[in-house]
Formats: sequence, C-alpha cells, structure tokens
Amino acid sequence: MPVLAITGASTGIGAATAYQAVEAGWQVVLGARSEDRLRDLAEELGGEAFALPVRCDVTDWDDQREFVRAAIEAYGQLDAMFANAGFGAKRGFLEESVEHWKSMIDTNIYGCALSIRAALPHFRERGTGHFLLTSSVAGRVNLPGSLYSATKHAVTAMGRSLRAEVADSGIRVTLIEPGAVDTPFFENTPDTALVADDVAHAVMFALSQPPTVEINEILVRPVRQPT
Repeated sequence: MPVLAITGASTGIGAATAYQAVEAGWQVVLGARSEDRLRDLAEELGGEAFALPVRCDVTDWDDQREFVRAAIEAYGQLDAMFANAGFGAKRGFLEESVEHWKSMIDTNIYGCALSIRAALPHFRERGTGHFLLTSSVAGRVNLPGSLYSATKHAVTAMGRSLRAEVADSGIRVTLIEPGAVDTPFFENTPDTALVADDVAHAVMFALSQPPTVEINEILVRPVRQPT
C-alpha cells in the first residue's frame, strides 16, 4: 500500500484527505499538535494498520524528522508528503498581534519548508515521491492588507523552486490552491464556500496520476467566487 503523510491532519482539509486516501487504498501518517484528535481520527480510519497518529509541531525540526522516521518505521516507506498545516489572520497591517503574525509565518512558510526537508532525503534515495503543498488562491492574487496572502505567495514560490530542484528525478510537486473553504480557518464562512472534501478530491486526483504525469498546480474555487 502507498503511504501518505499529512500535516495539519486533525481537522479540515487534512482530515478529509486522510479519509479519502484510506478509502483509495493508502496508508496515512497523521501529523498535528492535537494528539487526542489524531488518535480518535486514526481509530476512525481503522487503527494503525491504516493510520498512524504522530504528534508534530511543523515549526519544530525534531518533530518533522520524527514524523518522517515514524512513517518509514511503521510502513516501510513514504510515497507522498502533504504539507498542509497552516492558518490565517485578519486582513489589515494594524490587525492581529505581532505574536500571531510570527506564529502564522512560522507555520505557513517555515513549517512547509521543514516538511520538504524532512521527506526529501527519503524521496531522493528512492528516486520517487510526491510533495503536495497547500497554497491558496491568496497565493496568486494580492489581497488588501493580507499578510496571510504573502505567506501563501511564499508557499507557491517554494513549490515552484522545489520542482526545479528535483526535475532530475521522479519526484513530483503539486501546489493545491483552494479558494474559500468551510473549515475552522474562517470565523464566518462564506455561503458559497467549498467543503474540505472538495479540496481532498483535488489532492487525490493529483496522487492518482500515473508516475509519468505531474499535476503542477490545482486551483479550485467555489462557484461564484470571482477572485
């Protein structure tokens, strides 16, 4: 069975992807800081034969290395890394605390980079693997007063840079770029928002391609979201 590691797996897009991946015949390694929720989710997915919960703060390098090590020890390999952990902030450069800003930047950018660094040696050794990075529509357009948008521009750039670095191998890189999604990200969810399963379908589409095909970017907006 192929093995998929997911950060930010305890809720939202990460959890929805875990359900769909197990249904499609994958084993999943679930990473997040919420240990209780991870254990519950792993049980719901059928236990450790199918899902391994591993506490992982994506901003901690030791946690990231342990996350990948645990995946390989439990299942013998790692086929795909979904760097999905992230959160947002209110728009406006006079909004939020500077501490919130720092935590968001560390999680959305540094955390994504650490996920890449942790999995890349294993992928290089095997000559194959698949990185999926959660960016956003906000990583393609400039949103007024949005530092969150700037972090997702960074993830988009990171994915493109990574793709260029591994172009000499069978390693694939896919940017997942959702519009508004009905997840805990929003305090007031837009009426027309996607649901987490919609984005998980996009992830599984990228993962289901033959090894000679690389889906570089999937931009998925809800109907009636103009930008």
